[in-house]
Amino acid sequence: MTTPVIAIDGPAASGKSSVAKRVAGQLGWVYVNTGNMFRMITWAVLQAGIDAQDAAAITALEPSLRLSFEVCDGQMTARINDRLLTDAELNSPGVNAAVSLVAQIPTVRARLVSEQRALVTHGSLVMEGRDIGSVIFPDTPHKFYIDASEEVRARRRASQGLSDAVGLRDKLDSTRKNAPLVVPQGALLIDSSELTLDQVVSHVIAALRQQGIPS
Repeated sequence: MTTPVIAIDGPAASGKSSVAKRVAGQLGWVYVNTGNMFRMITWAVLQAGIDAQDAAAITALEPSLRLSFEVCDGQMTARINDRLLTDAELNSPGVNAAVSLVAQIPTVRARLVSEQRALVTHGSLVMEGRDIGSVIFPDTPHKFYIDASEEVRARRRASQGLSDAVGLRDKLDSTRKNAPLVVPQGALLIDSSELTLDQVVSHVIAALRQQGIPS
């Protein structure tokens, strides 16, 4: 890997998206939210009237889905079948309930692993998700795992007006056979339960400075 990648992993509502976005902005790198890529495929699955537990039907649908990516205002944007989904569509109750199931489908994961690795052609990346440091870019020296207690994460989701069973998603994401949620080897673990966003970002930037990345 020649293009620098900062991998920020963690469970739902740990704060990793906010941290990654702030770090990317401070460094002038491209922010990539990989969770939204799984969400847009989940949205397409539901739009097609397919049950999220019907792996065969999802596998059959996947090749017909056209994905495209471009950088806009420092963030990677993704379109599915030429459509840019809204935050409301990506975070709808149906998508929230189904995304961990769709993310387990081997063909979906294989497709997005390839797509995500190819994004380095757009420049230096701050990429967040659940398997960035363990699967997508395991060789990057810049790995972080942002965590928080289940209670704190549930409160964060509720404050955003989202219905998201974080405990169930943790179980599904951590026990799936294909690329489970784990703390990547060599990652700096940061518990954000009692920290502000500014404090977590400061921890990440300080570690990156020690790793030779200027802020």
